[in-house]
Amino acid sequence: MSLVNLANVCSHLQNASKARLGLTSVPSSNMILTVTLALQSSGFLSSVTRGGLNPPPLDSLATYESEPVTQENVATRRLWLGLKYWNNEPVLSKMTMVSKPTKRIWMDVEGLGKIVRGRDADFVRGLTKTGECLFVSTDRGVMESRECVERKVGGMLLCRVL
Repeated sequence: MSLVNLANVCSHLQNASKARLGLTSVPSSNMILTVTLALQSSGFLSSVTRGGLNPPPLDSLATYESEPVTQENVATRRLWLGLKYWNNEPVLSKMTMVSKPTKRIWMDVEGLGKIVRGRDADFVRGLTKTGECLFVSTDRGVMESRECVERKVGGMLLCRVL
């Protein structure tokens, strides 16, 4: 799991939402795919589509069938992400990494429970703003911190989204 690539995706999504882009692409990997699907299920992204270098057509984004993956095109695979806006403001306004490539932060259920309730745990600030989410990589996949507390699982803190 490369946190450097995820950090690049975080800054790319933050810059794309500030630039008011409707559709943007990031490199395709399994970890980035699971994080973007978690962002979509939390309501920060409108669509996540696998594709190549050329963007999929906007009118048929949900039913788009990409070309099959081969050895020749595996390096050029991209994830095309549709960004959401509400009242002309980006839904995803800030996205920062919590764990760094040189310092990974692991949290158990008790620490996650403190963070979800708005209190600080270790080096991590609590979730105090409305709509703020913290994504955690667990052995059951990437989940939001509130879902981790409900399922009683801990893991590595990935990124904080506001």
